[in-house]
Amino acid sequence: MRPESDAAPAGGPVGSDFVRVKSPDVKYTEEHIEARYSYHTATVSRCRGTYTVTPRTTRFTFRTQRSVPKLGVMLVGWGGNNGTTVTAAVLANKLGLSWRTRTGVKTANYFGSLLQASTVCLGMGPDGEVNVPFRDLLPMVHPNDIVFDGWDISSLDLGRAMERAQVLDWALQEQLRPHMEQLKPRPSIYIPEFIAANQEQRADNVLMGSKAEQVEQIRKDIRDFKKKSGVDKVIVLWTANTERMCDIVPGVNDTAATLLATIQGGSEVSPSTLFAVASIQEGCAYINGSPQNTFVPGVVELAMQQGAFIGGDDFKSGQTKVKSVLVDFLVSAGLKPTSIVSYNHLGNNDGRNLSAPQQFRSKEISKSNVVDDMVRSNNVLYAPGEKPDHCVVIKYVPNVGDSKRAMDEYTSEIMMGGTNTIVMHNTCEDSLLASPIILDLVILTELCQRITFCTEEDPHFQTFHSVLSVLSYLCKAPLVPEGAPVINSFFRQRTCIENLMRACLGLPPQNHMQLEHEMQRSTARPLSLLLFRSRVAGFPSLSSRALNAGRVHGRLANGSPPPPPPPVTSLPPHCRGHGGEAAP
Repeated sequence: MRPESDAAPAGGPVGSDFVRVKSPDVKYTEEHIEARYSYHTATVSRCRGTYTVTPRTTRFTFRTQRSVPKLGVMLVGWGGNNGTTVTAAVLANKLGLSWRTRTGVKTANYFGSLLQASTVCLGMGPDGEVNVPFRDLLPMVHPNDIVFDGWDISSLDLGRAMERAQVLDWALQEQLRPHMEQLKPRPSIYIPEFIAANQEQRADNVLMGSKAEQVEQIRKDIRDFKKKSGVDKVIVLWTANTERMCDIVPGVNDTAATLLATIQGGSEVSPSTLFAVASIQEGCAYINGSPQNTFVPGVVELAMQQGAFIGGDDFKSGQTKVKSVLVDFLVSAGLKPTSIVSYNHLGNNDGRNLSAPQQFRSKEISKSNVVDDMVRSNNVLYAPGEKPDHCVVIKYVPNVGDSKRAMDEYTSEIMMGGTNTIVMHNTCEDSLLASPIILDLVILTELCQRITFCTEEDPHFQTFHSVLSVLSYLCKAPLVPEGAPVINSFFRQRTCIENLMRACLGLPPQNHMQLEHEMQRSTARPLSLLLFRSRVAGFPSLSSRALNAGRVHGRLANGSPPPPPPPVTSLPPHCRGHGGEAAP
């Protein structure tokens, strides 16, 4: 963000540990958190109708760098609704702003962010479960410390672009304008045939020259930003217009070599792919927040050659996020969705661009595939190749602005030929839902850049695959390595992120079995001690209920006589009376 505010960041000290694990499997050094972790899986074979399951255990060692870098984020489409909103949100949080609305005073926050506003369970404490924010599990960048820059085909400074977007309350815009109007996007790549014709009037800030020259200029911009801002690393994220899909053509974009030759020769390559190539060549991670196929095979191969991370596609923010939850619920409950009809209308520039058929087709594809893995997971409900009818409609209605309307109808077959229909209406503040996702994407990507791991069989430390599939939770159409399964289930995606972070701390996956509460004779908390503590705490009704449940005619439910209560001398001081006797 140019210039930076003098306000102190809200995050903790760089490299600090909010969670510290006490275990022989975890070692803390000045540079790293190193954790040994047992990864349990199972292989399955089937013979004559019988499934044979073989448990497998792989011993991993995870190493996480503790030093948190100063992160720079360059947004393609910085002057759009998402770009201005996320920049304004970070500024408002950094400055600690509040503003009055017709419903009262609001204060800046990061609601909607998985890492900043969602919690995970660490384990049990004296008062029950201990939950902490995701951000406290491992050392990671705080959003307030991110420095923004970027490109846009529109020349408006971010103050005027924020006003054009009509997302934030006016009272907040007035406080932010002196800071936002100092920020101006760099010229961007504009190739008219890839986006809707109605975007031409905005295109007054474009790069000239050949495609090769444009790529070189983007690379220079990245180096210039890194030098002037003093950031340690840069992540580039596309939040610009949805492009039409590209054809995958042998000899054009199917390998890294052919793609680079195509760029030099001036043949067809999309702007988002040109930005991806420039970012990868500069060693920067690149994230695609739109649905087009930016990552043609040549880009994926180039990223793997350069050891750069890529991730996408298409922010999963509103209607599709709900769909990935609801279909997961229906199929997991044994109900069979047979028809899913989704209708949207929105009035921001994204909706205007999507009013063109080719751009809509890109969005339709990313929205339609979101239920596939959940359907495939249940061969009781669905025959091979069977899917629900799935229709997606998007209309441009200028009056609603950034406040997108989504209406969905889910029809499911239930027991004995019955039908269940769920109809939903969802009003989404589009950019206010997308902005925290942008922050999660770049912060999670940066964290993954500091994690390496090895196994007993392969003791040399390695990084994650260049195709960073752990970002799937945040994307409609997850990009995964070749041959890897595509997971769209909301809860499986979230669990993946949580358990990966737990693995980096040597902690087991969260399994929710709660076996300690399922036992008649708990080794952790003897019944007599539980009853005695209930009486000491002044809850006779609890003691009575437990006594009635645990005894049958003066004996415990298992037939044995009840153990005597612990002696008074074992009481801790806070449970004794003034003279040392048991408290009444």
